[in-house]
Amino acid sequence: MATGSSHHRARLRTRAIPLLVVVMLAVLVLTALLRASRHDFVPPARASVGGGANHTIAQHKILLDPDFTPRLPRQSALSLSLSQRNLLPPRNAARFSRLPQGHLKIVLYVHNRPHYLRLVVDSLSRVEGIGEALLIVSHDGYFPEMDKIVRGIAFCQVKQIFAPYSPHLFPDAFPGVSSGDCQGKAKAAKKQCHGDPDQYGNHRSPRIVSLKHHWWWMMNTVWDGLEETRDFDGHILFIEEDHYIFPNAYRNAQLLVGLKPRKCPQCYAINLAPSDVKAKGEGWESLIAEKMGNIGYAFNRTVWRKIHAKAKQFCNFDEYNWDITMWATVYPSFGSVYSLRGPRRSAAHFGKCGLHQGQGSSNVCVDNGEAAVELDAIDKVPNIKANWPVHIIKKQEGYQAGFKGWGGWGDRRDQELCLSFAYMYHFQDTLSA
Repeated sequence: MATGSSHHRARLRTRAIPLLVVVMLAVLVLTALLRASRHDFVPPARASVGGGANHTIAQHKILLDPDFTPRLPRQSALSLSLSQRNLLPPRNAARFSRLPQGHLKIVLYVHNRPHYLRLVVDSLSRVEGIGEALLIVSHDGYFPEMDKIVRGIAFCQVKQIFAPYSPHLFPDAFPGVSSGDCQGKAKAAKKQCHGDPDQYGNHRSPRIVSLKHHWWWMMNTVWDGLEETRDFDGHILFIEEDHYIFPNAYRNAQLLVGLKPRKCPQCYAINLAPSDVKAKGEGWESLIAEKMGNIGYAFNRTVWRKIHAKAKQFCNFDEYNWDITMWATVYPSFGSVYSLRGPRRSAAHFGKCGLHQGQGSSNVCVDNGEAAVELDAIDKVPNIKANWPVHIIKKQEGYQAGFKGWGGWGDRRDQELCLSFAYMYHFQDTLSA
């Protein structure tokens, strides 16, 4: 009997040894994977602020290049103080305490055109349903008059964020003008200056590159950095300081977002206006699917993830305009990119000053700040019908794949800073230069 028991225990040991080896190997592999994962990236800044427990698209793995280490400029006192302001909660939350199901978040990105901003804020105050929205105002640098206008908003929840690495905050260092930087078409070797020229031989202009830097920083911050939005998977509506918003814009945007999955499942976004900024719309009894425009556009996190995955293409393309960069490089990589809109515009571009003309104390573009936008009665109420068919415009003029860019974005420092913005909320140790 004892001999049989010893034989049984020996057989058990013989079976257990291979199983133990397999378990140990599995533990070693899992440990290695976890270490590699922690080395490459961390989820969007959740550990430090105790983000929500719901697992949404926001928490899906982000693919990063392990060979790239993000480096951000060393911040000045002003830059650091603005970063702290970015952490403040929205104002007017007590008055507008409930953001209902199906609400849209609105991002207004601004530069330094106070005449324009006053008009936009006034138009937003007249929008039906605006009290249901969270308005995020993203500033390219700090300009006291712009700050004052936004702080006076009382018609909805409002949160201000400031691009802390805006060239306008660095008067004598990159991303502003560094000592020894090449200017214009200067030859670096001959002048003994720093910088990479663009494809046309021109060196960087901080006032120009700020446009693309701000848009890309804003997108990454809104989708992946802010506590108020990083777990939000719905549509976010983006508008600019020279966009006049009609009273029906918010309700029409909600209607389009609701109709898009059924009416145009291939559509990536919705728009409040035609892609041709001068057009008022067709006036048909039909929805329109066309190329994505840059006036009042909204998309969700799924689309953002696709855009974010093209960070290298976006950041390395020699073009200082963010929208032309998207049209010429990012969107074509997706195939046919359509945006759904109504047959009448719900937002309009106005003004004469370009973004780069409204910056800097010695080069401020000023017009009378009047928006010559005539509103008909139909523009003041929701005017989109759920039973309308969809008319698809397949071929349109404009910037497309193959366009080589207008330049202004040839300096490797700008390209690396741009790519750092794409990594800064997903990397454990973002370095300061």
